[in-house]
Amino acid sequence: MRVLIDTNVVLDFLQEREPFVEDAAKLFAKIDAGEIEGFIAATTITNIYYIVRKAAGAIAAQDAIAQILTDLHICAVDRGILERAIALNFQDFEDAVQCACGIAHGVDAIVTRDTSGFVSAGILVIAPGELENIGSE
Repeated sequence: MRVLIDTNVVLDFLQEREPFVEDAAKLFAKIDAGEIEGFIAATTITNIYYIVRKAAGAIAAQDAIAQILTDLHICAVDRGILERAIALNFQDFEDAVQCACGIAHGVDAIVTRDTSGFVSAGILVIAPGELENIGSE
């Protein structure tokens, strides 16, 4: 299964945010085991760097980015992706960009804690806890 991972889930994992870290860690364990292919929008990386740097410093932010680059496929964000994101007409443009990346890369689902932000995604949208049995079929 191929999934695009929303920023909030990656941050839950990297920053060990309770009570969400357990589900995020299970997702990343499935990725590490090769049961799931994880994708992330390139623009999400800059957001993660900024948030982690503010919370834990530049070295922690660099380590977080290195881990992302090791674990996840990076979806390029170019003019086509941005035009598709605008056409999606989401309330949150960042979510639209992530969705457009997912569509372009043929993901099976978007994994997010903000499922309401992706209601008109046209792709399966699931919370991290819903992945419990995926990949072990």
